[in-house]
Amino acid sequence: MQLDLNSLEALEAVVKYGGFARAAEHLHRVQSAVSHQVRKIERQLGLSVFNREGYRVHLTPAGEAILAEGRRLLAQAEHVRSIARQFSQEWEPSLRIIVDGILPLDPTLAAMKTLATARVPTRIQVKVEFLRGVQLSFERDNGDLMLITDYAASPYLQEEALPAMDCILCAGRSHALARTKSVSLAQLQEHVELSVQHSSEEQGFDRHLFGCERAFYLSSHHTKKEALLMGVGFGWMPVYLVHNELKAGALREVRYVGGSWYRFTPRLVHRADRRLGRAGQQFISLLRKATWPRPRLLRRRA
Repeated sequence: MQLDLNSLEALEAVVKYGGFARAAEHLHRVQSAVSHQVRKIERQLGLSVFNREGYRVHLTPAGEAILAEGRRLLAQAEHVRSIARQFSQEWEPSLRIIVDGILPLDPTLAAMKTLATARVPTRIQVKVEFLRGVQLSFERDNGDLMLITDYAASPYLQEEALPAMDCILCAGRSHALARTKSVSLAQLQEHVELSVQHSSEEQGFDRHLFGCERAFYLSSHHTKKEALLMGVGFGWMPVYLVHNELKAGALREVRYVGGSWYRFTPRLVHRADRRLGRAGQQFISLLRKATWPRPRLLRRRA
């Protein structure tokens, strides 16, 4: 048994407009064609959907049930047609975005909210990774965009710079390193180093690690901040995440002789050999207009 949409449309129109003649007028068909479509449903289902006794036809109980389900199918079909029209206007079916977890998520979330409010048809997926795991996920999952701090350049990738960000080496106020005026590498290596590790089995080298024998690899920078506040160890943190704690003195700069802060420039990267659709282009435009956190490093205390 197969039901076609034309037959369901005819059935719905007869009920909506109060008869076959008026249904045919609104559907721009001849009345015999509408009658044929309704009869076709009845033959396919093996039951009567209309009671034709009397001056006006009216639905049978079975017809009422069939029409209720038929309206759902018609609505779904219109939804499919609407999506098809939107995709024909260069909306991509899906947009996969990989974000380095050291970056603030607010600009990405705000862009997603704007696109969701606009009800764009594209299915948007955002995944958070760390370090080398960002590009690995981008390549493995056939991503469309990545927001990354460092990556292996390629002629098949295009990039643009995002606002620069600062990282600071810090520890909790109770930690021994927070009370030392000048810290050597050997002194750092006596303590627990805190870092964030990516989920991939292929682990890349983090050039900002100090090679401590004792190290804790955590799942996010927020978890890392909690460990720092507890005095578990020391580590690098993006300033925007710890600015308030540094200002309040809950976290303190570790005055490492090799430098206690560094600046990096995140990159927005997409494939050069695959043109972004309208959702991807709008996402990039929203990121360009976004307000990124830019807290300044505090001056060292004497």
